[in-house]
Amino acid sequence: MNYSLPLLSIIIWLPVFSGGMIILATKLQGLSIALRYLAIIVELLTLMILSYVVWQFHGDMWQMQFAEHYKWLPNLGIEYALGVDGFSLPLAFLTAFMTLLVLIIAPTQVAPKDINPFYAIFLIMQGLMTGVFFATDAILFYVFFEAMMIPMFILIGLWGGENRVYATFKFILYTFIGSLFLLVALLYLHFVAINAGYTGVQTFAIDTLQHLTLSTTEQKYLFWAMLFAFAVKVPMWPVHTWLPDAHTEAPTGGSVILAAITLKIGGYGMLRFLLPMVPEACAAFATTIIVLSLIAIVYIGLVAIVQNDMKKLIAYSSIAHMGFVTLGIFAIFQIHSATNTAGMGIDGAMIQMISHGFISGGLFLCVGVLYSRLHTRKISDYGGVANTMPVFAAFFMLFALANVGLPGTSGFVGEFLIILTSFKASAWYTFFAAILFVLGVAYTLLMYKRVMYGAVTKNSIATLTDLGSAEKLAFVLLTIAILILGIWPNPLLQLMRGTSDHLVLQVLGSN
Repeated sequence: MNYSLPLLSIIIWLPVFSGGMIILATKLQGLSIALRYLAIIVELLTLMILSYVVWQFHGDMWQMQFAEHYKWLPNLGIEYALGVDGFSLPLAFLTAFMTLLVLIIAPTQVAPKDINPFYAIFLIMQGLMTGVFFATDAILFYVFFEAMMIPMFILIGLWGGENRVYATFKFILYTFIGSLFLLVALLYLHFVAINAGYTGVQTFAIDTLQHLTLSTTEQKYLFWAMLFAFAVKVPMWPVHTWLPDAHTEAPTGGSVILAAITLKIGGYGMLRFLLPMVPEACAAFATTIIVLSLIAIVYIGLVAIVQNDMKKLIAYSSIAHMGFVTLGIFAIFQIHSATNTAGMGIDGAMIQMISHGFISGGLFLCVGVLYSRLHTRKISDYGGVANTMPVFAAFFMLFALANVGLPGTSGFVGEFLIILTSFKASAWYTFFAAILFVLGVAYTLLMYKRVMYGAVTKNSIATLTDLGSAEKLAFVLLTIAILILGIWPNPLLQLMRGTSDHLVLQVLGSN
């Protein structure tokens, strides 16, 4: 599918260049308000272009659409190549949508002198993250995969909490080491492609790497190399320990993007690289990954219950919910004869990622609203907030119920599909996975009860003000997204249909 305008490049680079312009113009007198509006306009324009791409996208096709190919480093076999399919498009839209919400609510949570550089960092980060989803050249993917960490590092380092230095270096250390393993795997695949007769830019094309013939031993080594890189991003147990620290120290907007987008890049990498490139190794180690996923669901859920810091509780909840994603992805290898059910697992994993982006983003925004007023995240410092902030309490309740998978919300759809898939693989998987619902209800609603209900016994609670217009707008948009996906998930399923079916045929056809 060819278009005269390079729409995917515009979606990536418009926010990046706009963010750079805002940084350069920040020192100019009298432009503060104009730059703020510029950031919002750029984000709205990006969403409009993405909406057009969604409108023109053919969900029944598995091939990359809106493809772009430009010479970059041809002597090294590296190309600037972009494309979009049923997996990358929803995640790119989620990235732009959640970034817009962060920009809308930022003035209530960031000092006026910092607001423009704050906006610039998010615009740049959004463009680079979108590049991860659009890249169809493996090295270009790796460049975006690494570059997107720089704005987050700066964000936590400049606007984080007291322990931000420790959190940022732990975050970078984990992700950088994981990325090195990915780079080694990609270089190995590149040389395999050369030996197989591929030339030029084909040797780093993701589509080429997905169709290489690899021995079982090669697949197993490559599996663990790539898995480590993506497992850190998800993050899977036991390489999850960077996430609670990063969330706790990050500013509210950083926590929103970490939970809503960064974690999803790990799941996306598994769908784009692991499953189609090393399917035999995925099948061989599926039980191991499923066990790790179930440990994340149960153990991390128990850890979340004892947290007194709201941000840490939601961070641990994110790890547990992402365990559902990896469960849905790898459970398909144990139901070989049920192609439709396998597709259900992939669909469930994707919907869970999109849904978790909305829900976790909403919960972190709620914590940010409270922190902007009282400058504390401790659950014990609250109580009776619903008496003074009833509108906020209503939104918080919706996000909390969505987090525990209430039917009618987006939190139910993905988890239900994954539960059905896991039951086809093993009733024991379903039993342990279902524990998340019990634990999720326990830690989510217990937090809500302790923060929102009861008599007002503190003067600080009595003087709280309810949501402002910007906060209401952000929460209304999130509510609409959660309810639409929960009540009417079919448009998203149709958008992914061709890509999902093709991946299942790729994976199960090789086993």
